Amino acid sequence: MAEVAYASYPSLAGRTVFVSGGASGIGESIVRAFAAQGAKVGFVDLLEKEGSDFAEELRGGGADAHFVPCDLTNIPALKRAIADIAKKLGPITVIVNNAANDTRHDWQAETSESWDARVGVNLKHFFFAIQAIAPGMIETGGGSIINFGSISWMIGQGGMPVYTTSKAAVHGMTRSFARDLGPHRIRVNTVAPGWIMTRRQLELWVDESTDKVIGERQCLPDRLQPEDVARLVLFLASDDSRMCSAQNFIIDGGWA
Repeated sequence: MAEVAYASYPSLAGRTVFVSGGASGIGESIVRAFAAQGAKVGFVDLLEKEGSDFAEELRGGGADAHFVPCDLTNIPALKRAIADIAKKLGPITVIVNNAANDTRHDWQAETSESWDARVGVNLKHFFFAIQAIAPGMIETGGGSIINFGSISWMIGQGGMPVYTTSKAAVHGMTRSFARDLGPHRIRVNTVAPGWIMTRRQLELWVDESTDKVIGERQCLPDRLQPEDVARLVLFLASDDSRMCSAQNFIIDGGWA
């Protein structure tokens, strides 16, 4: 196969982007992709050293990047981090609500406290990031919000019921905000990935048997990489997708 040349989006140059969970996995690829487009990227993560080293690497390559360590389940801390990023990089006009935790869990062992903790890391911070940033988007005349869902609820996946419930709820949040913020030219969409070959997935859950399942369920033979997801996010953040809103964009190789 010939080498592929991927798209460049002039509208992203100089745009300030907020990415949650940007120090590893899909989030890292998203941050790197925006930086390559000339965007100013602020990102948060629990992984303090990894995030700091990554931001330093990007700045060393000429990118405008700013990292703030943050526990996203601490909403006041999240709001402070967002304010710090906006002060450093300028008004945020793109939100990528990416951070989540898909640790498997048994429905019989779940408690009220663990339920709240899982919802906190997989859903709650999406809402409050939007609440904190959207007023500035309204003032600047528009923006793009990209919430991360999952195909897990579409394919009836078991073994992680609170995660799956949260990811189903993400698209409801997307459609609600798309209606409320649409008059201000703010677009809100969901990206629903399939099984992405991040380091975490490869270390914890992808083995010979699960890889066989992926091969059987996907229509396309190749395994999904974080960069594949990042390229979809770039499109949704750019002016090329100016009339796309309230939609669920599935990137799963044809599984769901």
